[in-house]
Amino acid sequence: MAERSELLTSDQIRIRDPFLVTDRDNARYVMFGTTDYDPWNSPGQGFLAYQSEDLIHWEKPTQVFSPPPGFWGEKNFWAPEVYCYSGKWYMIASFKADGRSRGVQILVSDNLLGPYHPLTTEPVTPPDWECLDGTLYLDDNGDPWLVFCHEWLQVRDGTICCGRLTKDLRRLCGSPTTLFHGSDAPWALPHTGDMVVRSGNNYVTDGPFVYQDPHGGLCMLWSAFGENDYAIGVAHSDSGSILGPWRQEEQARVVNGGHGMIFADLSGHRYLAFHSPNQNGRERLNLKTFEE
Repeated sequence: MAERSELLTSDQIRIRDPFLVTDRDNARYVMFGTTDYDPWNSPGQGFLAYQSEDLIHWEKPTQVFSPPPGFWGEKNFWAPEVYCYSGKWYMIASFKADGRSRGVQILVSDNLLGPYHPLTTEPVTPPDWECLDGTLYLDDNGDPWLVFCHEWLQVRDGTICCGRLTKDLRRLCGSPTTLFHGSDAPWALPHTGDMVVRSGNNYVTDGPFVYQDPHGGLCMLWSAFGENDYAIGVAHSDSGSILGPWRQEEQARVVNGGHGMIFADLSGHRYLAFHSPNQNGRERLNLKTFEE
């Protein structure tokens, strides 16, 4: 690591949708996330990654993905998640282009810190769906599934969907299945982030992340807007299958923050990572110990 005086602290790093990987071989943490200066309106620049030994001090960022010539995505480079699968590292992220639906693209690299390259020329989500925030789930047979959001901009009452992936992660096997709607959660409100006017029957669904509780139950973090701005709730699969049915908790777990994920630190303690506040330019990594 660099000298302490050269390191950044968490409160100096503006990041949305943080995703942390514990690199046990090198006794470090690598943080990915939405890192473009203006991830809504400006052309997409790519994704950065930060390295830390203590989850407090971070090396200056490394560019881990830059759009190659001819890449279909032009803007809205959002929410990269990174997984080791079948001996390679895979990044799952959202992209958008004028005249095209937002889609979830899978990228691949031989190394955790990239560089990452598109696995295919097209996103894996349906081409006529507005989709975002893909996450990887492996079932008890080791089969990969993509869990993602069908966006409220297209369907009004946003949904969380899933589809089984081919073993090589290059495409979905058949049509996706809807798991639940944003309006299914008692804590979620028909609010899309404008912070002024409730928006009819439009419910946001963002940031699904699937995990197991200490008893082996299958659970999912996801985000929407609640009484106190952006929030994270938890759903439980009553069957233990990714196909549900999914039961929503009555109250949000986190308020004034969102797009969470869970990781274990080098000592095995679990943390919830998310960004807060949900205000452009002020977003920072937040960590909370996570116990069911």
